[in-house]
Amino acid sequence: MRTYLVVIDDSAEARVALRFAARRAAKTNGTIEVLAIVEPQDFVQWGGVQAAMEEEQRLRIEASVTASVGEIVDAAGIRPNIVVRSGEPVSEVRAFIGTRNDIAALVLGACSGGHPGPLVADFTGHDSGKLPCPVMIIPGSLDDERLEALS
Repeated sequence: MRTYLVVIDDSAEARVALRFAARRAAKTNGTIEVLAIVEPQDFVQWGGVQAAMEEEQRLRIEASVTASVGEIVDAAGIRPNIVVRSGEPVSEVRAFIGTRNDIAALVLGACSGGHPGPLVADFTGHDSGKLPCPVMIIPGSLDDERLEALS
């Protein structure tokens, strides 16, 4: 079974990438893994505060996933698995992919204007050939009709 890994945050381009991955998974009988990364705070005195921040992030991501792909998920019966990790985003994505043999593609959204974003820049840069899966870059400017045609 194909698993599409989508790294999501609060950006519009991440939601476009998620919609693309959901459509792709529906058409290929695949699944979706949604990875949200909470960057650690400079100083967190109590571990409970960090845990609360991660839980808040998880709830925000679940709401974003539901809002972005709810109709696709319902129609195709796909239930995305949501993973929240804490750490530096590039390292966490690399570590996550390194533990999974079922990841068919890393799906990232690129900002529609200016710099494409740190994950896109890193995973398409000089180390891109070291990943064990393809990287799909989804332009953040694509509308639903175009996403449907491309997926």
